[in-house]
Amino acid sequence: MASQDWFEKDFYAILGVDADADDKLIKSTYRKLAREWHPDSKPGDAAAEKKFKEIGEAYAVLSDPEQRQQYDAVRAMSRGGARFTAGGPGGAGGAGFEDVFAQMFGGGGGGGARFSTSGGGAQGINLEDLLGGFGGGQYAGGSPFQATRGPRPGRDVEARTTIDFMQAASGDTVTLQTPEGGRVTTRIPAGVKDGQKIRLRGKGLPGDPGARNGDLMLVVTVRPHPVFGRDGNNLTLDLPVTFAEAALGATVAVPTLDGGTVKVRVAPGTPSGRVLRVKGRGIQAKSGTGDLLAKVSIVVPQRLSDAAREAVEALAAEEDGTDPRAELLERARE
Repeated sequence: MASQDWFEKDFYAILGVDADADDKLIKSTYRKLAREWHPDSKPGDAAAEKKFKEIGEAYAVLSDPEQRQQYDAVRAMSRGGARFTAGGPGGAGGAGFEDVFAQMFGGGGGGGARFSTSGGGAQGINLEDLLGGFGGGQYAGGSPFQATRGPRPGRDVEARTTIDFMQAASGDTVTLQTPEGGRVTTRIPAGVKDGQKIRLRGKGLPGDPGARNGDLMLVVTVRPHPVFGRDGNNLTLDLPVTFAEAALGATVAVPTLDGGTVKVRVAPGTPSGRVLRVKGRGIQAKSGTGDLLAKVSIVVPQRLSDAAREAVEALAAEEDGTDPRAELLERARE
């Protein structure tokens, strides 16, 4: 924003706060006013739209410590005592514009540069150029102030949302509340991961007039599922099988993400911990479709009937002299 506007606008009055208000009060007041005057809450109301822009302008300056300091200095110049004249000491009315700026920039009283509204003369500095330099100009080696840096874009803000595992896998639409109190509806893409950030462009804080709004960074938290886990785009789960199924082989049903089941063959002699892969039944995401990985977990019966006990005892007799831990112990000694 050009600093000429700062002489005419009282940003403290626009927000309804005192000039000594702290950052916390300015921020909370801004949010309250932004919600009240947001165009979405007053559709078709030109006055509300104008008021909303004024609130945004005021907050953009007062929320920035450097700009607020410069704005306060300009307000102090425009308020008490100092009168600005187009000419030099011979102009009508007390202190000249050059005297105020000489005090601000360390110049001695009476001497130093002269400030005028005209561009003529080697000693003159154009008033419009000088005012245009406030808020973004640089001063180096005695050079006059340079052009302004232009309107500032709005700031990025961060929001969080929590969704279920199934929502993350298939995608969903969520509605969020913006910092100004409005509402934003956005699509969560299929396959989003826990902790992933989604950038919603232009949904952050408003910028200066003519500048783009900031972005809203949405952090997604995914609730765990009681059955399914995730490894990249692969779905994982523990698949319980009986000792008989693992030893003799079987075809078993495995749950899928869509609520159905798929048949999986357990080969005879399958050990606990083996992973059975079902192609293409994992997470469908932009980066590709994963597989369903079922990890075999052999279930040991807690109670045995007499017949079952006799069968197990017969099996143990068959395996007498076989030590499944022999290789483990041998490798541990290496």
